[in-house]
Order: sequence, then structure tokens, then C-alpha cells
Amino acid sequence: MTERARNIVIAVALAGVAALLTGLYVTNYQRHVQRGEEHVTVFVAARPIPAGTSGADAVARGMVTHKLVTRNAVVPGAVSNTDQINGLVATQQIYEGEQITKLRFSTSAVTGIHGELSGTLRAFQVQGDGNELLAGTLRAGDHVDLIATFKYHIAGNTSDTFFATRTVLRNLKVLRPPSGAVANGKLTSGFNDHYSAVLAVTDSQAQKLDFTLANAGSNSGGSNTGWSLSLRSPVKAQDSPESVTTLSSVLRDGLRPAQLNQLYSKYGGGQ
Repeated sequence: MTERARNIVIAVALAGVAALLTGLYVTNYQRHVQRGEEHVTVFVAARPIPAGTSGADAVARGMVTHKLVTRNAVVPGAVSNTDQINGLVATQQIYEGEQITKLRFSTSAVTGIHGELSGTLRAFQVQGDGNELLAGTLRAGDHVDLIATFKYHIAGNTSDTFFATRTVLRNLKVLRPPSGAVANGKLTSGFNDHYSAVLAVTDSQAQKLDFTLANAGSNSGGSNTGWSLSLRSPVKAQDSPESVTTLSSVLRDGLRPAQLNQLYSKYGGGQ
């Protein structure tokens, strides 16, 4: 056999192998596509399933139904039998039409205030009057700042008392608004009555909050001190630079030089 003939035979053989491999690939791909197009049964929410609902209750109350979908449309963790969620509790809301997965359930779902806490977060109950706690205004999920006024003495001078106000804590989440504050849109009692609210704070913020309540509250020895919550905007709230407000800063802010001279000469600078 000549070299040319041998090359032709080799080329034909290689072409045959290539054709065979291509045929196998196409066949396997067709099988894969056909398998992906197979319809299988999955379980979906017939209506919204609230967080905290047990799997057994969801099934018993008709919240779960079945649906045929292509195998490719099955989401990871989808249950193939409702027995798989018996004894489990939904950790978050499952929306109508959403496939039921074990990823949305837990053996012991934490709900309520406990479910809002993790890591360094703590729940701190605060008691105050209607003005301090924004009774009738605050709602669960709102965010507030804590503002307080403290009185103090300068070292070596115990006869003169000074006052200073500042924002002590910012962006605290309201876990529970003032209890019993509103009924049918109206306050159930006066602003002088005491209410309680629960705020989410870190462990270090809890120390500042406790100190503020103890030293700037109405029982701290003077009516000129106090604290209050201020409601933050629910959308893109911003913070001004940190500052401390005193009598001097209140009297001086925004004054022209001539007015400042008058203040310092006539009133002693408002110290």
C-alpha cells in the first residue's frame, strides 16, 4: 500500500470515529433534554403560609397543594412528600404558588421578639410617659433615636450646676410599641400615665441606655433633666454630625458678631 493510500485510510477511519462520537453526544444530549422535560410532582403553597406555621398545620389547613412541573423547574430542597415537613415549623413566610422546600422550615422556629434577636442584640424594655415614648405614634418596626439632658458639675465647683443635651443612641429598632397606648386610633390613657416599650439594642448600647434612664429620667433629682425618643424617617434617614447642646450653644448659634459681643458683655456669654 502506498503512503498516499495509507493516509486516505487513516483519514477515513478518523472521520468514522468522529461521526461515532458526535452521534453518541447527540444521543446523550437528547436523553438529557428529554429527562429535563419530564414532568414531576412538587408541593406548592396554595395560599400564603405565615412564618411560625407548623408543617402539619399547613397541610391540614389546605395551605399546601401539589403541582406538575418539568424536572428542570424543581427548586433545590423541594419536598417530595408532605411527611418531610411534619414536625417542622416555617421560619419565614412562604408565598402563594411558591414551591415548598425544607430550607424554609426548621425544627424549632423562633418567632416574635425572640426571632428579632441574634448576636449582640438584646431586647430592652423602657418605661416612660406618653411624650417620652411617643405613645400613639410608635409602631413595631420603627426606628428611633434616644435624646437626653444631663446635669453636671465642673470639677472643683459643686455650687454651679450645668446642663447638656445630646443624642445618646441612634437608629434603635422598636420591637414592641408602647403597650396599651392606642385603641381604635385613640390613646387609652393620658400622656402623664406610664407606658412601656421594647427596643432592640446591642449589649454595649444597653449600658448607655440604662445609664441614661437612671441619670436623665424624671426620678434623677430634677425636672430640668429628661430623655425622649425621636422617630426616624422610614426611608433613607440621615444623621447630622455629633454635637452637644448647652445653654451657651443655644444662645450663640446663628448670632452675628455684634450680637455675640452683646451677649458676652451683657449676659456673660450664657455660661
